[in-house]
Amino acid sequence: MTNNKGNFSQKENWENSVDHAVKRFPERKDPFTTSSNIEVDRLYIANKDSEGNELGYPGQYPYTRGIQPTMYRSRLWTMRQYAGFGSAVETNKRFRYLLEQGQTGLSVAFDLPTQIGYDSDDVMSEGEVGKVGVAIDTLHDMEKLLDEIPLDKVSTSMTINAPAAVLLCMYIAVGEKQGVPSEKLTGTIQNDILKEYIARGTYIYPPKPSMRLITNIFEYCQKNLPKFNTISISGYHIREAGSNAVQEAAFTIANGMAYVDAAIESGLDVDSFAPRLAFFFNAHNNFFEEVAKFRAARRIWAKIMKDHYQAKDPKSWKLRFHTQTGGSTLTAQQPDNNIVRVTLQALSAVMGGTQSLHTNSRDEALSLPTEESARIALRTQQILANESGVADTIDPLGGSFYVEELTDRIEKEVNDYLERITEIGGAVQAVEEGFMQREIQQNAYEIQKGIEKEEEIIVGLNKFKVDEEVNPDLLKVDEKLEKEQIDSITSIRKDRDSKKVEQALGALKKHAQDNNSNLIPYILDAVKVYATIGEICNIMRDEFGEYAGI
Repeated sequence: MTNNKGNFSQKENWENSVDHAVKRFPERKDPFTTSSNIEVDRLYIANKDSEGNELGYPGQYPYTRGIQPTMYRSRLWTMRQYAGFGSAVETNKRFRYLLEQGQTGLSVAFDLPTQIGYDSDDVMSEGEVGKVGVAIDTLHDMEKLLDEIPLDKVSTSMTINAPAAVLLCMYIAVGEKQGVPSEKLTGTIQNDILKEYIARGTYIYPPKPSMRLITNIFEYCQKNLPKFNTISISGYHIREAGSNAVQEAAFTIANGMAYVDAAIESGLDVDSFAPRLAFFFNAHNNFFEEVAKFRAARRIWAKIMKDHYQAKDPKSWKLRFHTQTGGSTLTAQQPDNNIVRVTLQALSAVMGGTQSLHTNSRDEALSLPTEESARIALRTQQILANESGVADTIDPLGGSFYVEELTDRIEKEVNDYLERITEIGGAVQAVEEGFMQREIQQNAYEIQKGIEKEEEIIVGLNKFKVDEEVNPDLLKVDEKLEKEQIDSITSIRKDRDSKKVEQALGALKKHAQDNNSNLIPYILDAVKVYATIGEICNIMRDEFGEYAGI
């Protein structure tokens, strides 16, 4: 709870912060009302005349009720639909379509070769080019991906981890070509390698050099991209791998602590980078548990940053997070049921105070989403924002006996896990020993047993089934794409200045051997002369080695 001193009571202090916030970001309506013209207050507490409130207030430590004093009354969450398939040109068309439909931020899905640092013409890429995301080999592809998209006005999230530094440099270079200086670029790069070792598997290098690259990004962005979120510490993939809500929050926060530790050990002051840390959570079907998870995670992180790391800047205490609805909850059977699931999950994220949101499409258990399915998913968010009234008051479930008890219980159980991980030696050591992996695998096994025994009902899958032929219109990536992408990279190699590429890669190799060198400027130099993602990553493969797992 905040210990407010001075001339203001806690409530008065909060109201003063609201007045300041509203001057910067006016509320969307005045007044907010229900459909029966009942005025909706900004915030509800147990006793409006009370001088204190044990839950705290929105925008005030420990942020149980939200990180902004007005939350969605001033600005709605960013509606950021995850998209990417085939070529950069095709994905650019989808991006522009979604922006035309009212999406407010981009979120890029990369294909598997890009995610693990291989060029499209590498033998390891055969059959995978453009299949689960967009293929990006060189700066030329990034230029096509972002064609006619103003980077000074659109925020971009990139789900990329092991080669995150390379894709970030490509983004910076495109900004420069558009005339947008790096200090004006906004967005997020996932850059979370620990969850790759735990749950997803698209890693390249061993943990120590991977952590070096991450802290290099922290340092570079602090000086050059002050508005860019340098990491999105992801619980999403941990949950997709089979964890429960408590494990998702606990392992994500433990990973976050490991990144903070690594950055401090590299010489960075905690308040110089912590305000740009962001998180990425999943939303599953148990509505109240999900709301409580978001509220508890926010409170836990605030206490860790303030008390454990002694951060002085309140911005360092705030857990800002993106949410994506649960891909693993979607069924191929009766796929239209997924629209209901996604709506419920999205509502929990909004009730829990998310800063941005992706809603999955109904057909994602079968294929990449079609244009129609992507539009329905976006409309789900827009209906919640504009027709439901859930964004009109702050933390509407705050004070619910059930939600508050769940929030407290999740906080306790997450802290129990954090103590166990600390005893092991921290998140990196816990990953190397396989602790988190074993915990997730055991929980996933228990979930599957429950489904098979019908102790957990999945509508349309193990209960309420119908005879159906699941054959909707699906998005298919043209097989010709792979050849076209290979032809493109061949042409780039032929037309670029080979001597400049050789010099840039040589400089990167030299500085990769020096643990005190920040590699981002050298990666940026290589990107600008059209070195490929494979060439850049192979330099670091040679110097750092490859991680073989446990």
